[in-house]
Amino acid sequence: MKLEINNISYSFDGKQNILENMDFHVDDGEFVTILGPSGSGKSTLFHLIGGILKPEHGIISLDGKKINGLKGHISYMPQQPSLLPWRTVLENVLLGSELAGIRNKEKAKALLMKAGLEEYEKAYPHELSGGMKQRAAFIRSILSPQDLMCLDEPFSALDELTRVQMQEWLLSVWEENRRSVLFVTHSIDEAVFLSDRIYVLSAKPAAVIKEVKVPFPRPRGEEQLLSDEFFHMKRELYAALKPTFST
Repeated sequence: MKLEINNISYSFDGKQNILENMDFHVDDGEFVTILGPSGSGKSTLFHLIGGILKPEHGIISLDGKKINGLKGHISYMPQQPSLLPWRTVLENVLLGSELAGIRNKEKAKALLMKAGLEEYEKAYPHELSGGMKQRAAFIRSILSPQDLMCLDEPFSALDELTRVQMQEWLLSVWEENRRSVLFVTHSIDEAVFLSDRIYVLSAKPAAVIKEVKVPFPRPRGEEQLLSDEFFHMKRELYAALKPTFST
């Protein structure tokens, strides 16, 4: 599933743009990250792609089909897990597929086992740690039938060690499914470790100011975080982001 964002602009008040003349794409099976300062409109972009908001200018398309203002075309994972407290873990991860009229319980159980959550199938969200909740939320996204996954800073609330563990786990699951992923973060480390390509955004009004291809082979492991190549790419991205910090 290929996503194309062509010349998108959006404002909440019709006066000051949040996004301005934005262009980028996500190829089929590609992991692309949007990297930008806090408040640069990254979440607004997801709302536009998901059809919750409609751009004032430009075209959003999936495999060549215009989807401006249309819902139901993406699988979305927000910053918070947003698990329903009255449903068990298994029932929560099946929710997206249920809404689409699909219920693959065996696949759900297999993914829960890979996530180390097989003993928590019948547990409720309040019985899980933060990392466990995020794993369940990601499995829910994987099980949803849409071919494009939009992940909105899903690990931002986790401690550093848990965050790295979750990133490795996410990659291991994604490698088996290879869905198209658009990931949003303000963490340079996270962007470099996870991505095939990275788009750097300016401060508001947000526009793409740099595109970087990540050359590291897959699969990737924690040792990549300590390599000289990793630090070189971090410096490059930091140099691109630095002017936005004071804007």
